[in-house]
Amino acid sequence: MTENSDDSNVEAAFQTLPPEFDKFKQVYRDEILPTLLTKEDDRIAAANSAKNWTTAAVAVGGGLAIFGFLVFKTPFALFIGGILGFGMHTFGQRALNDIRREAKLLIVETAANGFDLQYDPEPEYPLVLSRFRNLGLIPSWDRESFEDQLIGKRGSTDFEFFEAHLEDRRTRSDGKGRTRTEWVTVFKGQCLVVNFHKPFRGVTKVFRDMGVFNVFTKIGNKLSGKDLERVRLEDPKFEKAFEVFSNDQIESRFLLTPDFMERLLELERVFHGGKLRCAFSGGELFVCVEGGDLFEAGSMFTPLDNPDRIRELMMDFVAVFKLIDSVSDRAGRTPDEYSSPEN
Repeated sequence: MTENSDDSNVEAAFQTLPPEFDKFKQVYRDEILPTLLTKEDDRIAAANSAKNWTTAAVAVGGGLAIFGFLVFKTPFALFIGGILGFGMHTFGQRALNDIRREAKLLIVETAANGFDLQYDPEPEYPLVLSRFRNLGLIPSWDRESFEDQLIGKRGSTDFEFFEAHLEDRRTRSDGKGRTRTEWVTVFKGQCLVVNFHKPFRGVTKVFRDMGVFNVFTKIGNKLSGKDLERVRLEDPKFEKAFEVFSNDQIESRFLLTPDFMERLLELERVFHGGKLRCAFSGGELFVCVEGGDLFEAGSMFTPLDNPDRIRELMMDFVAVFKLIDSVSDRAGRTPDEYSSPEN
């Protein structure tokens, strides 16, 4: 690959990002890109191996399933064949997954350091998670795992971001009295908490659709002995998209600006998720989005210097930053300013 080609790829990666990301261009050229390119031959070899293992998995697993079904006349053979094929496919992905993790850590950790953020790819239990549950944004759970935690400041605003996978242990019984225990995912997605260092006067909750609210309303719809009441939004676009409840109508309308609501929709799109919900409580904003993983290195079947790789990872940072920016200034105002005529 020529030097000019490298430069054009770098420009393509950053041209759609906000100006504050320009400082990473040289870091990407000098540190990230050279390291990625040293792993390109390994990526190609791992990708070819993974393809071969997948082909073998389909042939062996499918052949065993068909043979077993024809000979023994039992659907169980299909199950065994499927398990064998899946196992072979997973085994063949190991080397590729290792390269994916290395590329992700290199890019995300470098970007986090550039913004003075702490990054932990596999964090311990985030203490703030109990607040999400108490507010009714997530249900109870029995088993959890976390990844991609970011802690730091955006301007003067503290925030914490992490991904969570929460599971509930459930026991089911059949008609013969036999019981079976299984783990059911009750939440898998992203959690963001933003601390504004100044308490809100009331509690305001925003749900992407009424279905989500119905699930969690029994957990958190009463605060300080006051029921949360429905808030009507002035913009018909957001009135149709969101359900809003609060015990302070004036404050809720002040906080839920069209810009902030648009950022919520954008966050959902960028995070490749849905069922978004958030709450303003105390001096903090809590946001949950159910959906796919963020801060991932992308497909390993394309070159490691593919500009889409760095762009998409940086866009995950952009989405988090924009949401914080859209509400931080107004959240920092005093309660008396909420009803000021000029606002």
